[in-house]
Amino acid sequence: MARGLIAAGIVASLALAPGMAQAAGVNIVRDAETEALLQDYAAPIFKAAGLQGGDIQIFLVPDDRFNAFVADPSRVFVNTGTIMTTETPNEVIGVLAHEAAHLNHGDLAGMRATIANSTTAALIGALVGVGAAIAGQAAGLQGIGQMGSGIMAGSMHAAQRNVLAYARAQEAAADRSAVDFMNATGQSPEGMVTVLERLANQVLLSARSSDPYIQSHPLPADRVESVAALAAKSKYRNRKDSPELQARHDLVRAKLVGFTMTPQQVGRRYPPSDNSLPARYARAIAAYRAGALDPALKRIDELIRTQPDNPFFRELKGQALLEGGRPQQAVAPLAKAVELRPGSGLLRILYGQALVATEQKGNVDLAIKNLTVGLQRDPDVPVGWRTLARAFALNDNIPRAELATAEGLFVLGNFKEAKLHAQRAQERLKTGSPAWVRADDIISYNPPRSR
Repeated sequence: MARGLIAAGIVASLALAPGMAQAAGVNIVRDAETEALLQDYAAPIFKAAGLQGGDIQIFLVPDDRFNAFVADPSRVFVNTGTIMTTETPNEVIGVLAHEAAHLNHGDLAGMRATIANSTTAALIGALVGVGAAIAGQAAGLQGIGQMGSGIMAGSMHAAQRNVLAYARAQEAAADRSAVDFMNATGQSPEGMVTVLERLANQVLLSARSSDPYIQSHPLPADRVESVAALAAKSKYRNRKDSPELQARHDLVRAKLVGFTMTPQQVGRRYPPSDNSLPARYARAIAAYRAGALDPALKRIDELIRTQPDNPFFRELKGQALLEGGRPQQAVAPLAKAVELRPGSGLLRILYGQALVATEQKGNVDLAIKNLTVGLQRDPDVPVGWRTLARAFALNDNIPRAELATAEGLFVLGNFKEAKLHAQRAQERLKTGSPAWVRADDIISYNPPRSR
């Protein structure tokens, strides 16, 4: 994706957990504003689903296609395209309710068990088939050999259908529970119907010629009919999103458009005749990404005048200045962004980056403070650890610089190099101190073997 991408301008790809990003093959982007909105969407839904919302992270996947999925009990992934193509918060909340249902039902564990059982059945069938094929060849009986090959193919096909049938049942059950969660939180399920109708229209032609038994989801038209029937019974069916929430949704959509589309595409989506705040937001981002820093700053300042208490407009100004080679000027707007939203780890990390980039000794201690707090709240940010390492080095605290470097490498899954830096740190740290213990944790860590 483009320069200056989301992530408060700091992260283009993030490890999900030590070594997991590489295994999952999922790229992640980070953005404080978008993540805050998604967490606000999800909080009541997770509570209704009986989930510990504070323990569940929502990650953004840089993909313009509509999709969301869960990979384990603590992580939900949402494509940027899902937000850009939805017009209301209610539509995205319905998607999150569906994913919450998968977590509530324990579908990941159930699917693993089904795959394991199906694989065993397929394996037995395949072994029987191999035996028949070998026996047929040994006896010179071509028909028996062909029958053995058929048993192998049939066993694998039956196993595949078994797994997909289970997946379809999971999806249908998740739809029903999602409607229940929407009702439990006093929200309309109509957003789910809108999303499913849009998906049904997109796959209408291909669905006509497809075998519904070899799909992992029920056919979209079937899902629309089922969810629409449930939504029609909801007493909240006609309830709309609050104007405040809708406004935040519109701004985040514009932000994602500004960061992920070309300036020409942004101009078509938000033409100059559109003077709305989201349109101005998207065009300001497009101008900064195109390298027109001064015109972009003028547009951003207009946004700040319109909403002086919006921390993410201040963040954008600081990000533009930092990436434009003006770190000293970036410090003030980022300090204000942190003041307006002190709980954001990503904002504090970006603020720390700007402070370190000034290369002024007087800013180093403040940078270390903000980077440390930011990384405590959001530890899976490699560039934050690299910046903290540089800050410690500027303060001539080499052991802590080595440890911060080890932390960043550990997040990326580069355990070998992480251990080397942790060993260097530990040799010069006070035995038994918190930093020494953390270095020892990295040195002692053994990644689980892939299965």
